Amino acid sequence: MLKKIGRLFVIKTRFEACLIIYALAVGAIARGMTYIDQYPGWGGKLLLVACSGSVFLAGAKIFDCLRYEQAERAAAEPAH
Repeated sequence: MLKKIGRLFVIKTRFEACLIIYALAVGAIARGMTYIDQYPGWGGKLLLVACSGSVFLAGAKIFDCLRYEQAERAAAEPAH
């Protein structure tokens, strides 16, 4: 039963990865806009850029890991 629940938290396809990255981006931009309100000027803008930049890094890592896991699964399957 726990395995079935655990499988819900595994990214299996690029579409799922895109949905997760989109959700991260929406949250990061919302947080960045809050930073702009709290810290007017360059400080808030730099924090906004840092928030959006972190989404780019996380998205790249998610896609790289997904590609690696798919290649590993393909190599483990017997060739016919």
